[in-house]
Amino acid sequence: QVQLVESGGGLVQPGGSLRLSCVASGSIFSINAMGWYRQAPGKQRELVARIVTGGSTNYADSVKGRFTISRDNDKNTVYLQMNSLKPEDTAVYFCNADLWSVAGTWYDDYWGQGTQVTVSS
Repeated sequence: QVQLVESGGGLVQPGGSLRLSCVASGSIFSINAMGWYRQAPGKQRELVARIVTGGSTNYADSVKGRFTISRDNDKNTVYLQMNSLKPEDTAVYFCNADLWSVAGTWYDDYWGQGTQVTVSS
């Protein structure tokens, strides 16, 4: 069994910062890519940022220069540092991973349960 558990969400004022964390645990053999997606009410889930094992990253245009994704491979953990937050960043943020389990199963798009981020004054 594999789990992705997010933490770090909350309520923050515009211009503020939050740091999200996601820990992958369980019967994991290796993780290829990890990333963050978000879904606002009434909208489709969208990619925020993604990082692969070698360290390459990609970001949604709307967060470039404000958000930074990083990863600790030894801890199977991915982080999202969010600065200069805007009300339009309000959403549920989901952790995502592409990974191999110990049993040899490939999981393309394994999801966490999400953490709420609310940006409001």
